[in-house]
Amino acid sequence: MMADKSNESDSTSMDTELGRLVVDQQLATQEEVDECLSLQTHLTERDTPKTLAEVLIEQGMVTERQITRVKTNIEETHKGQQIPGYRIEAKLGRGAMATVFKARQLSLDRAVAIKVLPRRWSENAEYVERFYKEGKAAAKLNHTNIVQAFDVGEAGGYHYFVMEYVEGHTLHDELAAGKVFSEDEALEIIRQIARALEHAHNQGLIHRDVKPKNIMITESRQAKLADMGLARAASDAETAQAEAGRAFGTPYYISPEQIRGEVSIDFRADIYSLGATFYHMVTGRVPFEAPTPAAVMHKHLTEPLLPPDHVNTDLSLGVGEVVEVMMAKDRKRRYASTSDLLLDLEAISAGETPLQARRQIDAEVLSGLANQAEPALPLDTEMLPQATGGDLLKVWVILLAGALAACIVLIFVLLLSKGS
Repeated sequence: MMADKSNESDSTSMDTELGRLVVDQQLATQEEVDECLSLQTHLTERDTPKTLAEVLIEQGMVTERQITRVKTNIEETHKGQQIPGYRIEAKLGRGAMATVFKARQLSLDRAVAIKVLPRRWSENAEYVERFYKEGKAAAKLNHTNIVQAFDVGEAGGYHYFVMEYVEGHTLHDELAAGKVFSEDEALEIIRQIARALEHAHNQGLIHRDVKPKNIMITESRQAKLADMGLARAASDAETAQAEAGRAFGTPYYISPEQIRGEVSIDFRADIYSLGATFYHMVTGRVPFEAPTPAAVMHKHLTEPLLPPDHVNTDLSLGVGEVVEVMMAKDRKRRYASTSDLLLDLEAISAGETPLQARRQIDAEVLSGLANQAEPALPLDTEMLPQATGGDLLKVWVILLAGALAACIVLIFVLLLSKGS
């Protein structure tokens, strides 16, 4: 009898949780679930008991496939219940390496998010090491625009990482729905994430996977940088050498140096990825599109960027200049620091000129003019002795005139740059 009561209790608990999830996932209304529960009770009284799942399917409220997915969520949630001190409340999502749950930290009575590494990955030392590195990297950061880390550990054979629960959605969700951001709204979000990156960079950490899916947007439109899964200390030479030649990042937003698998990745990789995210927000499309990830990355390496203000003509010139400097293929031509980037973002938000970007662009123009001033071919000195004295004089006059013209052009450009 005790076993029967236990099984009956487990069945009731499963039905209760299943009914809640069916409503939460908007597969049926609460009234429809209550109607099926009443029918279930009536069938039990007639000695023809059925589970709530069976009744829901028979009444056409849900499909078998939907019930299978809900039951899978319940099973995964029960796995998370093995973490002491936390009560799992719902599954938030599942990625390639981990499942994230909403939970309640019992000691402080607060909502948290818990990332749990599946058991199959727990046997892989590299994945486990990376998982703990993510927790430790996030724990070094304390910033309002970064998802806060609370705890990392292992329980019941499962490795877990406890972090701040953010009520909201990702930037990716809005872009996937077809939203094109206004300049002002995009600037507000990008400035917040730039501040988060400035904090991380000052702590010696590079995120290495800045993208819309890793930017959370709260109900009050606060932006928070999430997922330090690929974060690495800039000074971690051992890891850099171990990862040499491997491309870490997301194809649509990855920097050229990450694609090449360079050892000396630094903060400028994050600036490039943030620039690609900025581009996507204000144009409604990614900077480079192609049929395969490899083809997309090839374009990051070789294809010139179509300026965002050429795609969306409502954008100011300042936004175009800032994005172009952020996404320069040669990182030496990008911003010298995240703080410099913030200065320009603040400037264009105030309707002013982005001076840091303008100086970088002017320097490139001057460099190009200097290269053009050089003769395309070396002077053929073997021909000079055959020329007459008058011919030689004409040659030297032409050469001097050309040099003087180049100097005048350079001085004119310098004066313009100082004036701006």
